[in-house]
Amino acid sequence: MDLPKIPSFRLDGRRALVTGAGRGIGLALAAALAEVGADVTLVARTGREIEEAADAICRAGLLARAAVLDVTDMSAIARFFDVREAFHILVNNAGTNRPKPMCDVTVEDYHAVFDLNVRSTFFITQACVKRMIQHDTTGSLIHIGSQMGHVGAPNRSLYCGSKWAIEGMSKAFALDLARYGIRSNVIAPTFIETAMTQAFLEQESFRSSVLEKIKLGRIGRVEDLMGAAVFLAGEASALVTGTSLIVDGGWTAD
Repeated sequence: MDLPKIPSFRLDGRRALVTGAGRGIGLALAAALAEVGADVTLVARTGREIEEAADAICRAGLLARAAVLDVTDMSAIARFFDVREAFHILVNNAGTNRPKPMCDVTVEDYHAVFDLNVRSTFFITQACVKRMIQHDTTGSLIHIGSQMGHVGAPNRSLYCGSKWAIEGMSKAFALDLARYGIRSNVIAPTFIETAMTQAFLEQESFRSSVLEKIKLGRIGRVEDLMGAAVFLAGEASALVTGTSLIVDGGWTAD
């Protein structure tokens, strides 16, 4: 009897692009993809930070390079893709949050969150996909959403709205792009210990309220997302598209 063979989790020969990759979740996901063989391009607005991140991956004997890119700049996005080979993997990680009661949200707050979390995600994906289709390149789009794209929370109307938008966009992307062999999925984490969340999680009352909802009893770590990204990037998830992989310790199961 011939046993089925597990699909490979390796990404050798694949080119990957990770936005917001200078630190935190983005850096972890870039390192994860490189670890399994991908040639990873890390992008962020800050040159020194992104170069240090790429250098750290290269010192581990892996393939990585840095590219400064403001993903809110539509002209810069077009120039970026015009001079590069098509990518097989795109990880949309760049994002922001301005938590406050909805009655206190300003127009500036709205644009800051939605321009980066939604507008930039849409148009960098569009530019990446056009290049993929042009060169008959199949692959995987991975958007970093949030458990807040599945539930609501006080003081997070902008963030929840933007992450729910990511979920809807990804499903529509999956339907538009299936015929090209391009898959689109979301990773939806709970609170992860990063520089972005540190200030909130240092508040004992806030940390306690979060831990009450995470059924596995701990705050997430960037390492908790690395396997999810590797899975969605390659052949192991060949039939997975238009869905969301929720990494929330059970928060949304209640």
